[in-house]
Amino acid sequence: MTLETLEKKRKRLIFRSWHRGTREMDLIMGSFADRYVPEFTPEELDRYEEVLQNSDLDVYDWVCGRKEVPANKNSDIIEKLLKYDYAAALQKGNVTTNS
Repeated sequence: MTLETLEKKRKRLIFRSWHRGTREMDLIMGSFADRYVPEFTPEELDRYEEVLQNSDLDVYDWVCGRKEVPANKNSDIIEKLLKYDYAAALQKGNVTTNS
């Protein structure tokens, strides 16, 4: 994958993260993507793209701890997302809500 192609993929994934469909997931996934997608390897980007294919309701339930992540959906990226502290990022001013 060329650097230009990789950067386009990063931008596309960040955009998709900020445009999930529900405002709560836009903020969680968008701020997570802003923080981590720029440093993801190509393989991690592929796994993150798989996360984005899940419904907002499912991912929100996983993030909130309402439901366990199914074994076939679990990955290092899901684990990073579950550990991501959106509230702390918001308090530190690391979240922009207008992306």
